[in-house]
Amino acid sequence: MLFAHSYAFRYIWLVTASTIAGVMNAMAGGGSFLSFPAMLGMGVAPVQANATNTVALWPGQLTSLATLRGDIRKDLLMSIGITSVLGGVVGAEVLLHTQQRTFLHMIPWLMLVGTLLFGVSGWLGTWVRKRAEHPHAERKIPQFALACSLFPVCFYIGYFGAGGGFLVMTILAFFGMEEMHQLNALKVFAAMTSNFCAIVTFVATGAIEWRYCIVSMVFAALGGWIGARWARRVPGPWLRGFVVVTGLVISAWFFWRQA
Repeated sequence: MLFAHSYAFRYIWLVTASTIAGVMNAMAGGGSFLSFPAMLGMGVAPVQANATNTVALWPGQLTSLATLRGDIRKDLLMSIGITSVLGGVVGAEVLLHTQQRTFLHMIPWLMLVGTLLFGVSGWLGTWVRKRAEHPHAERKIPQFALACSLFPVCFYIGYFGAGGGFLVMTILAFFGMEEMHQLNALKVFAAMTSNFCAIVTFVATGAIEWRYCIVSMVFAALGGWIGARWARRVPGPWLRGFVVVTGLVISAWFFWRQA
């Protein structure tokens, strides 16, 4: 009886966390900080929980890309696409060959790194937007140098991913891209492609817990719909602050459990 109540509570939390994660991703990002621990709470092994969570949240990225497809710079599509494919596959393969215990010890550090990346993204976003206010002529970006710079980020996205999308946008800005809509569209494209290749790898190797994945996917989509409707009604700094505090608290909890 106690086990049944405990399982029911964890299932309710998975549904709740997935819905909130969808809202967070639609409004500010950082939904994995809730949905990934909830997947772990269902008793899924750490590596499989990360893979399953990636699949569950991916459809939201696809819908975002469909909305932003007109802003993608076609001249960079090939190099970013190839880099995203390679980085996503390699990152996923390394994840699947990581020992469960090793990955479990890495979780609090990965969560903390993702939280810090998300925290500084506000400051970096301000810098990017200021550059976009005074755009120069569109610069020719060296494709090979861009690919080499993006590969570690795409690898990270395939391996874990939290905060990786914004790193893509920051690298593109350092290479001279200034138009904000193009930056955002290419960020979504790189993250979605890296995650898709990781997903194909996860599915091919049987790393997905589909009974939890489908539930999380449905309610994350519901949360995304809710978040899209409310995105402009909640101040951005409040959303970012909530995500950062959530990430820090969950990171601290994982560190405490491993102490």
